[in-house]
Amino acid sequence: MSDRLETPFDSIEGSYEYVELLTEVIAETRRDVEADLAQAERDGAERRKQALLLVSFNLSKLESHMTNSRRILNDLRTLRRLLLDERRPLAASAAGH
Repeated sequence: MSDRLETPFDSIEGSYEYVELLTEVIAETRRDVEADLAQAERDGAERRKQALLLVSFNLSKLESHMTNSRRILNDLRTLRRLLLDERRPLAASAAGH
């Protein structure tokens, strides 16, 4: 048994899945905040509304960063597959010579 615990970041695929889940949670949280914002507007709670607008803005930025991270991880997965697939034929042809 390994002393090292497995984490979502042990592989590019695991990291991609983690970031994807995090993006979903952020989107869900943004929807909740939007509902809270609408309620604050109905209640005339201006200070709460301002705070929720800031929360919404920061969640939007975070969601954008996660989307960009997911794209980068996907690019890395694609590049790794490309590199590994290119190495296999080279190894096979080198073994044949």
